[in-house]
Amino acid sequence: MSVLDEIKEQVIAGNVRNVKEKTEAAIAEGIDVSLILNEGLIAGMGVIGGLFKRDEVYVPEVLMAARAMHTGLAVLKPLIAKAGLKERGVVAIGTVKGDMHDIGKNLVIMMLEGAGFRVIDLGIDVPAEEFLRAVEEQRPQVVGLSALLTTTMPQMAETVKQLKACDATAQVIVGGAPITETFAREIGADGYAADAASAVELVVSLVSGKP
Repeated sequence: MSVLDEIKEQVIAGNVRNVKEKTEAAIAEGIDVSLILNEGLIAGMGVIGGLFKRDEVYVPEVLMAARAMHTGLAVLKPLIAKAGLKERGVVAIGTVKGDMHDIGKNLVIMMLEGAGFRVIDLGIDVPAEEFLRAVEEQRPQVVGLSALLTTTMPQMAETVKQLKACDATAQVIVGGAPITETFAREIGADGYAADAASAVELVVSLVSGKP
């Protein structure tokens, strides 16, 4: 097994110490930083995402894998900067105004980062104005809106309306327990994801232009 395969397997296993050691070993071997990132760390999170979507692993396993992946990423960061590697894309995400829940949002963030995206976490209870400011200042390709309470669905609809009214190219996706694909279409969102793994697939398709 190559060291890249070992990194991938240890990310899947959520083994922080082994991921750090294997990442350092790959660097010592002179393996290109992009290969370590894409074929080791990101590939491992990709496997976890697929397993999660099929209900073969659950939130604790995803969190462990994400923690391990971030440990390897921390080792790579100085080399990534030197190599001038570009991020896969930029995503701004937040829980809409009136809703304080963040577990689902945080899980999506971890998996997006594991897929190579830079994520701007706007937090919870985010008014439409903050989403608009993020679009203007950060220029994300995708904006994600999360809601867990049915009472905040109208706020999600209003936020989508304002984002669509502004002169921006960012595409808007929505998700959360009470949200459905039908509702997403009704409020004019560009996409809907039922879970974190699906959210990553959706963002990848939107950024790549391959739905």
